[in-house]
Amino acid sequence: MKKRIFLFFLIAVIGIAFMSVGAHKAQADPIKLTYSIFFPPTHAQAIAAMNYAKEVEKRTNGKVQITAFPGGTLTKAPMVYDGVVKGISDIGNSCFAYTRGRFPVMEVVDLPMGYPSGKVATCVANDFAKSVNPKEVQDVKVLYVHAHGPGLLHTKKPVRTLEDLKGMKIRATGLSAKVVEALGAVPVAMPQGDTYEALQKGVVEGTFGPIEVLKGWKQGEVIKYTTDCSSVGYTTAMFVVMNKDKWNALPDDVKKVFDDTAEEWVAVHGKAWDAADEEGRKFTLSLGNEIIALSDEESAKWRKAVEPIIKNYADKAPNGEANVAKVNELIDRCQK
Repeated sequence: MKKRIFLFFLIAVIGIAFMSVGAHKAQADPIKLTYSIFFPPTHAQAIAAMNYAKEVEKRTNGKVQITAFPGGTLTKAPMVYDGVVKGISDIGNSCFAYTRGRFPVMEVVDLPMGYPSGKVATCVANDFAKSVNPKEVQDVKVLYVHAHGPGLLHTKKPVRTLEDLKGMKIRATGLSAKVVEALGAVPVAMPQGDTYEALQKGVVEGTFGPIEVLKGWKQGEVIKYTTDCSSVGYTTAMFVVMNKDKWNALPDDVKKVFDDTAEEWVAVHGKAWDAADEEGRKFTLSLGNEIIALSDEESAKWRKAVEPIIKNYADKAPNGEANVAKVNELIDRCQK
């Protein structure tokens, strides 16, 4: 009888020990997440994005582990958002503009509003997304939004006037394609990753983008001129989003870390955009390329040419007029 009691007691102790080890292991297992980033791994924005992931890991004391896949290796740039929705990746970073027409409200941020810097554009893009919270992004958790500095024209031959630009094939994305059309050129849609080769082979004669692309995407090697048309400087809003089911499954303390870190990383990306623009400027000049400044008279012509794009959005997009007014308000506020 005593042997049976001892055996029962021993089995119970072993069982409790195994349960304790199992519970401890379950508690200790990290939350593993994947992060698809469309920027190439050496790009300043890829580095900022990966540093965000590292900071989340640090602040959760390793409770979260995020494996980053830069350069579109997990999902290509136009597929990043759907990849997050479908669970191909848990987190994703790409451009709203790569799926033109899917984000009609967020398109307002990309209008040629004359953004002065990446810091301002990023502030505007993130604050607009937070304050408006459009229906079109309700199928994910939006962590934060950022945006590049003023989109400028980079070409293989000099463009000093609108007449010089007429009929040229220019790479563009999303609403920047409408800017190209308004200025009299021919837009050719493609993501940044394909632009170098397209310029090199003459598929396009130029590209619209922030001056950072000349170094960040090495495009300074295949163009000769940049036209500083910052009076019509557009931006491209970029999302950092998480799969909604993954987000909902996170403990509250982990959610707070993601949100708090995201709030700080808006400024990180804004500063990185401006630093990268300065590097792009230095890089293209070091190659002997020319930066062309438009005269005040010519700049006014370019501005007048794109005004119908802003008016068309205000007239036709959901709450278009209010959204344009909101962006103008945010541009003023974000410069203070």
